Amino acid sequence: MITVYFIRHGQSEANLKGIIQGHAEFPLSSLGEKQIKLAGKALSNVNIDHFITSDLGRAVKTCEAIAKHHSKKVESSQMVREIGLGPLQGKTRDQMYEEFPNLQPNMLLTSGIKGTETLDEISNRCEKVVEKLLDNHAGKTVAIVSHGGFISIMLMFLIAGRKWHELEIPFIIGNTGITKITMEPTGHAKIHFTNRTDHLEYEEGVTPETPVAY
Repeated sequence: MITVYFIRHGQSEANLKGIIQGHAEFPLSSLGEKQIKLAGKALSNVNIDHFITSDLGRAVKTCEAIAKHHSKKVESSQMVREIGLGPLQGKTRDQMYEEFPNLQPNMLLTSGIKGTETLDEISNRCEKVVEKLLDNHAGKTVAIVSHGGFISIMLMFLIAGRKWHELEIPFIIGNTGITKITMEPTGHAKIHFTNRTDHLEYEEGVTPETPVAY
């Protein structure tokens, strides 16, 4: 049995301004800096054996804030970075819909627009993450710091395999939202909870009211 905690990064400047990020780099906002400290405290008493983070800066900084409570090194991996959104990256939603008027809000991650990550590429990444966990971390607890889009799709992949994109994604993953799953050696997964953000309620003014931006 493997236990995995998926944690979304703290609020970034792009999240704050409603800008689509994808693989683009944006620093954490001042609110994001507060959030990652609270996430670190919330997970400080959880026995975590290994930390994996997206290689994008907002995730790395979030992971380091959590891992320091455990005196563990952080492994950086492109496999858990955000979905690549190509020409949509760096745009607000208004700018995005103006340039691509046929784009549906619920299809942002799977639009098929040239330059965005394809369904097969996303599925392959999810598959490799599962394989790595099963091969290298049996019987362990792993924390993976990633992004709202990728975590949502990873959960769908665990439910529906490579047909995940045929279903509408029901998950909302907020900044520093914590999701816990367990996985059998067969790869069968159980979702214990998603998007736990009660750690943000410990301090006034750290729960953002801004919409999710990938």
